[in-house]
Amino acid sequence: MSIVVNNITKIYGEQAAVDQISFTADKGRILGFLGPNGAGKSTTMKILTCFIPQTSGTASVSGFDVTDNPMEVRRNIGYLPEHNPLYVDMYVKEALSFIADIHGVDRQKKRIADVIELTGLGDEQHKKIGALSKGYRQRVGLAQAIIHEPAVLILDEPTTGLDPNQIIGIRKLIRELGESKTVIFSTHIMQEVEAICDQVVIINKGKLVANDSVASLKTQYSAKNLEEIFVLLTNPGTAEQSKKV
Repeated sequence: MSIVVNNITKIYGEQAAVDQISFTADKGRILGFLGPNGAGKSTTMKILTCFIPQTSGTASVSGFDVTDNPMEVRRNIGYLPEHNPLYVDMYVKEALSFIADIHGVDRQKKRIADVIELTGLGDEQHKKIGALSKGYRQRVGLAQAIIHEPAVLILDEPTTGLDPNQIIGIRKLIRELGESKTVIFSTHIMQEVEAICDQVVIINKGKLVANDSVASLKTQYSAKNLEEIFVLLTNPGTAEQSKKV
C-alpha cells in the first residue's frame, strides 16, 4: 500500500484537530478525502506531506515513515495545496525547470516537455504564470507536483474556483494520473468524487466516519448520491430535517 495511516492524532492546545484516524490508499486508485470545513482534512494532508508532525500515531508513504524518513516521503509525494503557491513572475517553462532543479530531475528537458504536454500547457509555456487564468495556474501547480514523477499525489481542492470546462479538464487529468499513481483528492464537490474516485474517506470533527467505495456507501445508507451520505454523516440534524420537508 502506498499510504498507510494508523491512529493519527493531532492536538492543538486542548482541541484534537485529527482524532485517531486510520486508512490506507493503494497504487492505481483515487481516494476521495472528504469532510466539512474544519474537519481535519488539511491537517491530515500536511502530516502526510511532512509539513507538520502528528501528536501520536503513525503514517507512511511508499514504505517510508513520515517521522523517521521525511526526505524520502517528500521525494515520493507530489503535493498541490489548496492555495496553490506559484512564482507568478516566472514563465511557465522557467518555473518547471526551477522545480525540476530542486528535485534533481534527470533528463530535464524531456521531462519538462512531457509534463507540459500531459498537463495541456503547450500554448502557455512561454507566458508568465501571473498572466494565466486560474485554470491554467492549477495546471501549472499540477505540473510542479508531478515533475519529479512521484508515486503519490495529494491534491487539496484542485478545482476550486474553476469554470465547468476547466473542471472537466482537470478532472480528466487527475483520472489519467490515477491510473499509475496513488492519488488522495480532497474536494467539496461530491459529483467530482462520484465521477473519479475509487474509494471515499469521510472525516467529521477530526474523526473517521466512513471508509468505503461510493457504491458500497450508497447501498449501506440507501442513498441516491454521495451528497446525501455526506450530509447524513457530517450533519445528521440537517439530514433529519430534510426528510420532514
